[in-house]
Amino acid sequence: MNLSSLLSFFAKKDQSVLGIDIGSSAVKVVQIKKKRGKIVLETYGELALGPYAGIEVGRATNLTPEKSAEALRDILREAKTTTVSAGVALPLSSSLISFITIPQVQDKQLADVISLEARKYIPVPMNEVMLDWSLVPREDSFSTDEENKISANTKEPVGSSQDVLVVAIHNEYINNYQIIMDSSQVKTSFYELEIFSSIRAVIDQGIQAVMIIDMGARTTKLYIVERGVLRSSHIINKGAQDITLALSKSLSISVAEAENMKRLHGLKGGPEYKELTEIITVNLDYVFYEANATLLNYQKKYNKDVSKIILTGGGVLLKGFVDLAKISFQTEVVYANPFAKLETPAFLAEQFSQAGPEFAVAIGVALRRLSELE
Repeated sequence: MNLSSLLSFFAKKDQSVLGIDIGSSAVKVVQIKKKRGKIVLETYGELALGPYAGIEVGRATNLTPEKSAEALRDILREAKTTTVSAGVALPLSSSLISFITIPQVQDKQLADVISLEARKYIPVPMNEVMLDWSLVPREDSFSTDEENKISANTKEPVGSSQDVLVVAIHNEYINNYQIIMDSSQVKTSFYELEIFSSIRAVIDQGIQAVMIIDMGARTTKLYIVERGVLRSSHIINKGAQDITLALSKSLSISVAEAENMKRLHGLKGGPEYKELTEIITVNLDYVFYEANATLLNYQKKYNKDVSKIILTGGGVLLKGFVDLAKISFQTEVVYANPFAKLETPAFLAEQFSQAGPEFAVAIGVALRRLSELE
């Protein structure tokens, strides 16, 4: 989908940036720029990867770097992008995320202490991974003044330990992505995990904890974020394609027919599609059960409730998904709307709102690339 013809105010090419998200079933690209203090959408596009693997649209793929590069070149051409300056999101499956606790040490000692402690959690040699980390704000930094007064009167030593979020990404993934970008003539400024791109795109300023549910083709990712800080993450090995495959098997129809039926009717098919509704519901109930367990663990650990559920990923666009989620979680459930952070043509507002959940990662990584130019 190309917006070039709709927007007449283009910036210079070197001021435009790309956000690239190569998922398991589709590749998404977004091109944005900064103009008069506003972030403007120039063009965006999505391309299914199934045909590049010789399988149906909507199916998860395991493409070679060469095939992924072919798909990326095709979508860049179709979207008529005008820059090669990009940030790229990596799948969560390429990483190992751990929350570790280390003694309080001086800044110059942090890297060595974290690297030493991280070895206990990373099942491969350290020279085979790229290690990144960030300090997690202390729980008392999220507290009210009254709570801080109470904690100050306790005997527990303040600052005796420090929580750290550690991310390890296998070098092989980065090397493969570099092959893809080089083959596509894309100049990559950085790679970051999709989880952080998504958080940047869909979380607004606020003090309450929220959960992001990102349903892709192969897996569903859960993130709990408080004040912009990742507090918990979990992967469920069930995604949108599992619903399609279950429909294909139970109804004795082809995968392509099952995918089309799922997209057309979802949970809103009416009495004549009772079996379709039941199959979809059973699969979503499993995902919601796992998500509720993650919420419960968070509540027990931090004695806090999650105020809202934000839905991202192509799988959540299923008709009736929000209604079922509201029943399951008994809290506010909304679709992510990352396009709201961009200036877009007003008459396409509804279209962008519907496409938002699928483009959260691409927009988030583009926003980071744009901030690097400031």
